[in-house]
Amino acid sequence: MIEDNKSVAEMMSMFFQKEHWNVVYAYDGIEAMEKFKADPNGWDMITLDLNLPGKDGMQVNAEIRAISSTVPIIILTARDSESDQVLGLEMGADDYVVKPFSPITLIARIKALHRRAALTVHQSGGLIANEDQRFDVVTDHFKMNTKTREAYLNGKLIPDLTPKEFDLLKTLAQKPRQVFSRDQLLQLVWHYEFYGDERTVDAHIKKLRQKIEQVGPQVIQTVWGVGYKFDDSEVES
Repeated sequence: MIEDNKSVAEMMSMFFQKEHWNVVYAYDGIEAMEKFKADPNGWDMITLDLNLPGKDGMQVNAEIRAISSTVPIIILTARDSESDQVLGLEMGADDYVVKPFSPITLIARIKALHRRAALTVHQSGGLIANEDQRFDVVTDHFKMNTKTREAYLNGKLIPDLTPKEFDLLKTLAQKPRQVFSRDQLLQLVWHYEFYGDERTVDAHIKKLRQKIEQVGPQVIQTVWGVGYKFDDSEVES
């Protein structure tokens, strides 16, 4: 937990203890990065306050993502501007909670994100033939394994998908050419009402598209005035 308000950290520590979670606290951005870099693969979850001394939370978020593309990050912000929240999501955070928040709500968000998080990063650059390899989602040119949290387009691994990006891609690809509204995606992927902020979906779609384009043509299409759909029917092998 990266949080400069020690009262908030102390309050949450009681709830974390009830869950039997081992938690490390950092009270400024510099301390946070020192602790993260000491064991980059040792963290199951990070809660990150945006308003930090030493290093701003946005900078901490960017530095963490430069080291790990998969560790789940929930940003905490007391800022009134929704642009801060959307910017945090665009920079790779998976979720956000606005202060003041209910400790029970934060615990629920952590549990929901952790259930869907990839705890093992697979760095292979392409699809390796293996008769034991099973794919849960298969379309014309796309395959996805939900156990290894890997997605392939034309046999090439889509790199560095965050937990939310993976879940968003899975939701779309499971029903090719079906159009999903932003509200539907908020409920299906985030599993709660996101206060009507549809820009959350747009921010994740933008990052997801950038990663897909590293390995092939774009398969997530905008249906203007409605939402998004997955369609790889015209992708060339």
